[in-house]
Amino acid sequence: MMALFSCAISLSAAEPLVEKIDLFEADVCVYGGTSGGVAAAVQAARMGKRVVLVEPGRHLGGMTSGGLSAVDIGDPRSVGGIAREYFTRLVASYGKKLNWDQSFRGHGGPATGGAYSIEPHVAEKVFDEIATEAGVIVLRSARLKSVKKETGRISELTMEDGRVLRAKMFIDTTYEGDLMAAAGITYTLQREGKAKYGEQHNGIYYTDSYKPRTNHKQPGANGRVPGGQGVWDRDLPLDPYVVEGDPSSGLLPLINKGEPGKPGEPAPGIQAYCFRLCLTTAKDRLPIKAPPDYNPRNYELVARFIKACQALGDDMDLRWFSKHDLLPNQKWDFNTATFGGNLPGANWGWPEASYAKRAELSKEIENYHRGLLHFLATDPRVPEKVRRDTQRFGLPKDEFIDTGGWPHQIYVREGRRMISDLVMTENHTFGRKIMPQPIGLGSYGTDTHEIRRIVKDGVVTREGKTATGRGGFGPYQIGYGAIVPKQSECENLFVTFALSASHTAFSSIRMEPVFMITSQSAATAACLAIDENVPVQTLNYENLKARLVADGQILKWSPKPKAPRSRKTTPPAKKI
Repeated sequence: MMALFSCAISLSAAEPLVEKIDLFEADVCVYGGTSGGVAAAVQAARMGKRVVLVEPGRHLGGMTSGGLSAVDIGDPRSVGGIAREYFTRLVASYGKKLNWDQSFRGHGGPATGGAYSIEPHVAEKVFDEIATEAGVIVLRSARLKSVKKETGRISELTMEDGRVLRAKMFIDTTYEGDLMAAAGITYTLQREGKAKYGEQHNGIYYTDSYKPRTNHKQPGANGRVPGGQGVWDRDLPLDPYVVEGDPSSGLLPLINKGEPGKPGEPAPGIQAYCFRLCLTTAKDRLPIKAPPDYNPRNYELVARFIKACQALGDDMDLRWFSKHDLLPNQKWDFNTATFGGNLPGANWGWPEASYAKRAELSKEIENYHRGLLHFLATDPRVPEKVRRDTQRFGLPKDEFIDTGGWPHQIYVREGRRMISDLVMTENHTFGRKIMPQPIGLGSYGTDTHEIRRIVKDGVVTREGKTATGRGGFGPYQIGYGAIVPKQSECENLFVTFALSASHTAFSSIRMEPVFMITSQSAATAACLAIDENVPVQTLNYENLKARLVADGQILKWSPKPKAPRSRKTTPPAKKI
């Protein structure tokens, strides 16, 4: 049976209707129900196209509804289009109003605004609503098996359950770049050396900010020392060996094997993953159970960290192990720390792993994090203040219900990165070069989580971590060429998260609001390319620019940018 559709309906493998439909045809197929995936699908539907949004899991919104609840927004004035619309609508459910015409006012830390702090289930509800209202078909539990290409174009996708999707245009909005890879597009998982693109923060990287040392200053009430660094980023010269001072005794758990390498040289490795937990202090909270194989010896390195902090005179609390931001209704968004949710190295195989292997890796990182929280709540080596602080928290009963309160989405900070004719680099994010043909703006700092936790100069060291600005440069332009592959490889595909960027440039671009911006712009271009019957690489940029501006995207930065114009919408095509 063939389905030609544009009506609003949600289909899953568990619903009888799916069993009767094995072939879907649309104008635009968006693969990945992330925040960017929803933005792309909604935009294409508003432009009158038949759209199918394909999600391998069961939930829409990716990290924006999967635990990243204190959103890294950067400069609000650089965010337009559906991203601005979404967050405005989201916070309105709490009676809040966002000041999009004002810069973010920080308190010594990064651009995470309290006004953007929301509950995951509310975020997912808004994603579901805007997709339904736009007339998007959503296929859930639909995992990609293979891609068919004909004369340089993707013609159809086959799912693991046998469903087939055909479309004129395809958009990869996965964190990993799964559709891109399956389509045979060139990509990389390497950190380029500094010399490749003339960068300063790429390749093997060490910085004095995260060098193990004992001269840490005491924090203020906000948990930060003068200069803004938080107690959750406190690197100390810890002995890495099972028997202190004896390399022959072997490395402790939580330390990666390998040589330190030479700074600036190319190297493998991607940013560490974690779960962004939504925890609560409510009376009806669920307990955070220890993993079945919990062993306190696995956290010996954490115990040594505690001992070293106490030697500095630190009056430790839970912030030393997780920056956490207040959300509505007694909930908190838990980030990571020097010893927090991140498990460096465990995720290196994730981007190219099978779905089954990803499930194993996800469980490994979950069990590590559960074990850490149990250790902090119960181990006698942990200061009583930290134990009491940890014991206050549990999993909310109304979040992530189908996974027992634990997030269903792991934080994929970096996966594959496409290599196209145009590669965004640090020189663009720092403003030393300007991207041609902009399709949106990025504004966050250069924020790279550690790649490895290794032994360097005899002590435990985090390698690859950066948390810096961009030389004082304001929001930068993201070029159209960064979201399209080489024409010789595919003429009807867009890649909006695993886009063409160097490792260090990607460390700034990778924020959720930017992901929504690039994805909306890709959908706009896809619709215009259908109308003009041209490869995506040869689309008339001036036509694209005009439509982006009309739909509220911000393409050029000035200190006081004009308010974006109201978007133009076209009703979804009639049901056939």
